[in-house]
Amino acid sequence: MFETDSAAATEAVGAGLARELRDGDVVFLTGELGAGKTTLVRGAARALGCETPVTSPTFALGHRYPAGPELLVTHIDLYRLASLDAEDPDLLAPYLGPGRICFVEWAEHAAAELGAPRLRVELRHGGNEHRTIEVRSGKLSA
Repeated sequence: MFETDSAAATEAVGAGLARELRDGDVVFLTGELGAGKTTLVRGAARALGCETPVTSPTFALGHRYPAGPELLVTHIDLYRLASLDAEDPDLLAPYLGPGRICFVEWAEHAAAELGAPRLRVELRHGGNEHRTIEVRSGKLSA
């Protein structure tokens, strides 16, 4: 469990998590809107070598950020989808698999398609800039 009191501190937690991730890993992120999910991804992406500004993919489904010659950091936000049943079966393919580390917001909308994550991260507001961040193994049920 981590407690943060600034965006920089939340990014630092993301950077720490990045050290535990490997090619092909998926991380599920949960937390209400504005809880700091993209801020945490920003810190992880920078630690993995991304130099591109990291922004929320809420209106674009996902973003891909180069993190080196053979690695992309991908960030998906499934908030606007109730499920993937009516979507193209390959909708998530550019974001998952070898050569990628993927962070997924609102993963419960596509848990079956995403498979088991390496980590599950829950962010909670604590008032002002304060956040509580809980990190669990991805071996739990969806």
